[in-house]
Amino acid sequence: MKLIIPSTADLGAAAHEFVKTMGNYTVFAFYGKMGAGKTTFIKALCEALGIDDVVNSPTFSIVNEYRSDSTGELVYHFDFYRIKKIDEVYDMGYEDYFYSGAVCFIEWPELIEELLPGDAVKVTVEEQADGSRVVSFD
Repeated sequence: MKLIIPSTADLGAAAHEFVKTMGNYTVFAFYGKMGAGKTTFIKALCEALGIDDVVNSPTFSIVNEYRSDSTGELVYHFDFYRIKKIDEVYDMGYEDYFYSGAVCFIEWPELIEELLPGDAVKVTVEEQADGSRVVSFD
């Protein structure tokens, strides 16, 4: 499936559309170049899932935990950009997150590819020449 996001004004609608297609999947691996809009789209997804907290990139903390105010469900947001060794991911207990049943949004999954669950949904965010974004997922 492909979502076209012409501008930031369209983020909310795109996020709601994405949420409708999530089904029973819980782990979403976001691929894209630096500045493509991965974090911005994940913020919109968290809002669509009923999270009222301020959603920030977990660049230094590696993982942020949020709870939906509407459903009470947990959402984990990962940013593995600063991971230097895969052992760091083992040490943080990634299995407890990835296999918890909670929604996991993962930025820079290519750095931990071998640890992703087999049913992780690959999401690609691409910036277009006109500044719009295309979000593709299977």
